[in-house]
Amino acid sequence: MIFVLDIGNTNTVLGVFSEQKLIQEWTIRTDRYKTEDELGILIKSLFDYNQLEMKDIQGIIISSVVPQMMRAIEVMCIKYFNVTPLIVGEMNVHSHLDIRYPRPSEIGADRIVNAVAATTLYQGPLIIIDFGTATTFCYVDKHHAYQGGIITPGVTISVDALYSHAAKLPKIEIHRPEKVIGDSTVAAMQSGVYYGYVGQVDGIVRRMKEEAETEAFVIATGGLAKLIGRGSETIDEIHTNLTLLGLHEIYQKNIS
Repeated sequence: MIFVLDIGNTNTVLGVFSEQKLIQEWTIRTDRYKTEDELGILIKSLFDYNQLEMKDIQGIIISSVVPQMMRAIEVMCIKYFNVTPLIVGEMNVHSHLDIRYPRPSEIGADRIVNAVAATTLYQGPLIIIDFGTATTFCYVDKHHAYQGGIITPGVTISVDALYSHAAKLPKIEIHRPEKVIGDSTVAAMQSGVYYGYVGQVDGIVRRMKEEAETEAFVIATGGLAKLIGRGSETIDEIHTNLTLLGLHEIYQKNIS
């Protein structure tokens, strides 16, 4: 079995693959201050609850946008799994992705992993949208070459900024309102956040297609992909496990 970890700024997504199939996944809150033992005990409890054995893990691969966590994560893998993990972005781990980007080192590991998964599953050209703490848009051309993309503040960041900088506005939950015109402060905020964000996504995708002069296939992933995807006119498919599949694909390419 292969254990994959995608460490994001807000959440960390974990997955276990057995014989090429994702058999278990979990989402936990990213905590920069957890020690290797705290992480090990937490992950052991998840394995135990789902009747999985840590000793059965033969390999581990990690993508991370939180450098502060990497030392504890690496030590945890060695101490609790007796496995030295592969880390996306390190010199000895090859994504086998054709990157046509002036500064490849600036591309987040999550964006590379998503692009690897998307090019494995779909024909190009592709636009990959990942709804995380930040929302990223990545463009992969018809030859499966990574060309670049866009980074915008995520939905949650926008909501938190609205709440913290406007004294009279309450904190709201993000969901799709039944109508655009809100009949209360909360309804107006929910409508503005949701439909404003959907409009942003569709506007960016249309401009990317226009600039690239292509009708790219659009894949969405990440925590809010389903919610935003239901209102979007440009998202073609939602794939919530895209990052985990990409990690597994990179692992297989590096051990073969």
